[in-house]
Amino acid sequence: MRLNEGRASIRAIMALAAVLAASAVDPVAAAGATSSPTPPPSSSSPPAATQPQTPPAGDDQSGGSGSAVKTTGLPVPRYVSLRSGEVNVRTGPGMSYPVEWVFLKREMPVEITAEFDTWRRIRDVEGSEGWVHQSMLSGRRSVLVRGEVRTLRREPRPDAVAVARVEPGVIGMLARCRAEWCEVDLGGYRGWLLRAQVWGIYSNEKME
Repeated sequence: MRLNEGRASIRAIMALAAVLAASAVDPVAAAGATSSPTPPPSSSSPPAATQPQTPPAGDDQSGGSGSAVKTTGLPVPRYVSLRSGEVNVRTGPGMSYPVEWVFLKREMPVEITAEFDTWRRIRDVEGSEGWVHQSMLSGRRSVLVRGEVRTLRREPRPDAVAVARVEPGVIGMLARCRAEWCEVDLGGYRGWLLRAQVWGIYSNEKME
């Protein structure tokens, strides 16, 4: 009688072990089961942006609100400047689009040619266009000296005293413009250049 009871106990223990083994889950399989692959961007235009938890440095989106607007109501086109020394330029208006190139000049003037949500299509002095996030742009106005070596003058006159000689490609902050002359700050040297000698302001634009 005791032998039968012992065998019954062994069978009960074996059955319980089988149930426990069947209910065990492989932790690797569990991890894979809880993560579904991210679907590819939709073919419709424009695709939804796939936002990483930490955006790349050149796509800083700090300060952005949860409710995006389609446009700002500001004139398009218009000039602005780059807020950062590293700005990713993408092929379309969203993080799902690839980076085409990177701007590495902080305060460089660019022209906004289109707006979509929180993204802006910009054009540089060479005519290249691409999309950047609005947080990478600043309303501070700058200009880029173009053409040849220019003379920065103390007053808005061609015979005024020369303050400095400026190489093409130098970036300066724009202060104001009077007719054909613009006052700029070029690395601490403040003076006047002809409007036609810089890129970053329209020929008929007024700025005081």
